[in-house]
Amino acid sequence: MGIRSERTEAAVTVVSIEFPPVNALPVGGWFELAEALTEAGRDERTHAVVLRAEGRGFCAGVDIKEIQRDSGYAALIGANRGCAAAFGAVYDCPVPVVAAVGGFCLGGGIGLVGNADVIVAADDASFGLPEVDRGALGAATHLSRLVPQHLMRGLFYTGRTVGADTLHRYGSVFEVCERAELDEKALALAGEIAEKDNRTIRMAKEALNGIDHGRVHRDYRFEQGFTFELNLTGVSDEARQSFVDRNGG
Repeated sequence: MGIRSERTEAAVTVVSIEFPPVNALPVGGWFELAEALTEAGRDERTHAVVLRAEGRGFCAGVDIKEIQRDSGYAALIGANRGCAAAFGAVYDCPVPVVAAVGGFCLGGGIGLVGNADVIVAADDASFGLPEVDRGALGAATHLSRLVPQHLMRGLFYTGRTVGADTLHRYGSVFEVCERAELDEKALALAGEIAEKDNRTIRMAKEALNGIDHGRVHRDYRFEQGFTFELNLTGVSDEARQSFVDRNGG
């Protein structure tokens, strides 16, 4: 349980998320994930990374119950910084990151896949940001990398989700497959990338990040500032407590 890394014979490092029951990551989990991705990219034997998850869904975001158990702001600040570290580790990984998404991908999950290089999704995958219902903001930066601006705003304000087929039509999901085939498809795609000259692929990743018009690090931290304002006014605490009460404390 936690974050697990394994390098295959095809020079692909597989990083797996496993925080049952819904892969809502605690503060330490976000930093652990960031470290695993950083270590994978630092290893010259790694030519590509697959980011996947065990269980019902890919990621349900932060562990809200952990934040509510904290009488101060340490857990909130830790979650903010941990998410920024993990999202940044995906984006800054020196080799391409293929996200394999099955089931729900919510909140922080959007931050991870929005910064990935390629997304392979199961036909049961759904993507969304329920942040406003939790008294928070954030990851609109990454959702806007998956869908057009006005759809992003509609999804953000309503908390609705969209399926893998919708993202495939927009080109942000590279391939859609059956859930049982997800790992196989993601590994095959990563393996195809890994067969290329690793020096060229690593330079290509750096070049593509260099011409990216988005400012993912700065924009996400800007969003988080408003989340903290909501916490200072008590809005976030009320929303989180309501969520905890509805989900059995």
